[in-house]
Amino acid sequence: MNSANGLLEWILFKYLNKAHIRRYLVDAVPKRKNLDYSQPAVQGILYIDRLFRLEETIKVKSTTFDSLKKARLEKEVPVIEGFPYTTLFRSYLEDGRCSFSNNLSENAIRPFTVGRKNWLFCDTPNGAQASATVYTIVEMAKANGVNVYHYLTYLLEKQPNDSMSDEELDQLAPWNEDVKAELKRRIENSDE
Repeated sequence: MNSANGLLEWILFKYLNKAHIRRYLVDAVPKRKNLDYSQPAVQGILYIDRLFRLEETIKVKSTTFDSLKKARLEKEVPVIEGFPYTTLFRSYLEDGRCSFSNNLSENAIRPFTVGRKNWLFCDTPNGAQASATVYTIVEMAKANGVNVYHYLTYLLEKQPNDSMSDEELDQLAPWNEDVKAELKRRIENSDE
């Protein structure tokens, strides 16, 4: 195996997210030159681009996780088998619920990674804990599809504390249907 292929294999193994792999492959292609399609990095970019296009098409047409898995196996496996490092790409094919890339996860934690620079200025461990708690509450609200502002207002009114039981705290959680209904009512009333 030549050094370019060895580097490519290391990159693919280390960065199994297809979007990350693609970024590193783009960086590996010499700039200001015509593309040399014999280069492993260029070949990798072309394979990944083709997989992304297939994945978009398949997701639009698939209505269930099983149909997504079946379509992936039918349409994407032949492309993957044409790529020299096939074992590295197969994990997402095993279950239709698996994402082709982890871009959604990365986008969800982006505010956290930006915020962590701000947390360097927390003066005390208690201040850092309070910041982390608020961040967690906000992200839980987003993940459960509730309005963050109304949810935080709701929590401030209810004043949860550490002396409450798990059952009492569960009644205030953003996934609780009663909480969702109350927040929906508040949003409808605020629009009037």
